[in-house]
Amino acid sequence: MSAVVSAPRGARLLPRDGLTWFGAVCAALFCLLAALGPSLAGDPNATGSDVLAAPSLTHLFGTDQLGRDLLARTAAGTRVSLTVSLAAVALGLLVALPLGIFAGYHGGRLFDDLIMRVLEIVQALPMFVLAMFVIGLSGTATAHLGPIPITMTTKVVLLLGVAFVPYFARVARAATMAETGQEYVAALRVVGVPRLRILFGELLPNVAPAMVVQAFLAMALAVFAEGGLGFLGLGVQLPQATLGNLTGGGTGYLPAGVWWYSVLPGAVMLAGILGFNLIGDALSDSLGGRGTTHVETR
Repeated sequence: MSAVVSAPRGARLLPRDGLTWFGAVCAALFCLLAALGPSLAGDPNATGSDVLAAPSLTHLFGTDQLGRDLLARTAAGTRVSLTVSLAAVALGLLVALPLGIFAGYHGGRLFDDLIMRVLEIVQALPMFVLAMFVIGLSGTATAHLGPIPITMTTKVVLLLGVAFVPYFARVARAATMAETGQEYVAALRVVGVPRLRILFGELLPNVAPAMVVQAFLAMALAVFAEGGLGFLGLGVQLPQATLGNLTGGGTGYLPAGVWWYSVLPGAVMLAGILGFNLIGDALSDSLGGRGTTHVETR
């Protein structure tokens, strides 16, 4: 027995309006720059004699204080941002989905209460405070957990992934509780279908649309958070370029009229945030708002 959620005939996955297409273009350009930019733009750490040169045909994004091509560094930073964001969202989903589905299926019972209280404790810790605490203990250098090296990039992924777990688990729990009240779930219980098959064979496919929406919205938040950590010096460290440390590093040159150093990497980061956010909103609209929740960010 299988529960199928079907869209009305003629329904579109994404509504065809200007904002949606603008978001899709922004997200596509962001992803293309991350995927192809580093191989096309060259070595992001290669220095040159053109120091703080304005954008030109030779250097489309200009150069920095060491003569390094800012397009190459922005492309490398975009790849870091996209990789970290994808990994953090995937980690958050991997942990939160089973927790949220189990909690929603046992709604109101001890197991549900225990999971929700633990998630509330995690959510009560502001992300940037947690980042400062972890980095203060471990430093910005590569740490080792036994034989396993933990780079700064890995630390940022783990921080963001942990921060996303309560966010995703609450959505999964709410969606599961809504599905658990449906007649098909009661019928499956009556005929003796195993619990795990109900949870992951029947409920999970019906919870998935709401989680896809949240994944796109979380991608926007992850790009912003990774950039914010880099801007504050709490993220991936120089000389490895990220959108955050490029934007932060260029602010000191703004009074001298060197606007391109921080503005252009910042614009790329903004394009990623807008793109993923607008796609998530459009997907939520196409689902009738079922994929949207109001989550407090700290």
